[in-house]
Amino acid sequence: MAGTLYRPYRSYSMNRIFNLGLCVLALSLAACGKQEPKTAAAPAPTEYLVGAEATFAPFEYQNEQKEIVGFDVDVMNAIADKGGFKIKFVNTPFEGIFNFLAQGDRDLLASAITITDERKQTVDFSEPYFEANQLIVVPKNSKVTKFADLKNMKVGVQSATTGDEIVQKELGKNNPNIKRLESATLVMKELEGGGVEAVVSDNGVVKNYIKNNPSEGFRLISDPAFSKEYYGIAVKKGNTELLAKVNKGLAAIRADGTYDKIYAKYFADSATDSAK
Repeated sequence: MAGTLYRPYRSYSMNRIFNLGLCVLALSLAACGKQEPKTAAAPAPTEYLVGAEATFAPFEYQNEQKEIVGFDVDVMNAIADKGGFKIKFVNTPFEGIFNFLAQGDRDLLASAITITDERKQTVDFSEPYFEANQLIVVPKNSKVTKFADLKNMKVGVQSATTGDEIVQKELGKNNPNIKRLESATLVMKELEGGGVEAVVSDNGVVKNYIKNNPSEGFRLISDPAFSKEYYGIAVKKGNTELLAKVNKGLAAIRADGTYDKIYAKYFADSATDSAK
């Protein structure tokens, strides 16, 4: 109408709805701001890869299901349980096993490894967990009575082991009479076949082999030239966190008798056993 000012009309009920909506929005925002933070799930235990040469019975070998089993496996599993971490064994050739560790392809090495000053330069070892010594293996009719008798003989050793090192010192590093093979089993087979006249290897391994192959007629010889050896679990140089976990677990299984039970399972008839 002419001369009349038009004003939009808003009802009382519409104002109430609008104001109620603002209140709901405000309460929603306030509720969001007061939400309790979610509790983070506990991280899963770390799984470490353990390198072991699975041809060194009874310390590490493959069963019929191709699983890696043996003394070292049982000990390492018990250590991991007490130390609060998980492990997985991976079959790893002993010659070059330290390279796998250095490159990060393995986190631990548990493969009857003797602790030596030379090896300490490149890896860190746990506390010793096994005492060992080397033995000479010859046919029963052999005239060998001591280590020095091997001077002009063909001798079999597993490559890169302490047995290899000891024979090198006696016969000479490049002596062609030293026959190096990649596993202790192959070395013993070489002796069976007459390819070598004697073998120098770890006592636990050769005793186990002779026990399972009694018809071969081998004789064992100990010698004062063979000093005691101790082996440990190796970690990458400087990995103090993992080393502490291993030593914690090792101390625990020694304290509660677990280690003694595992030892008796594999070496009930042995006073001392083997190391590489």
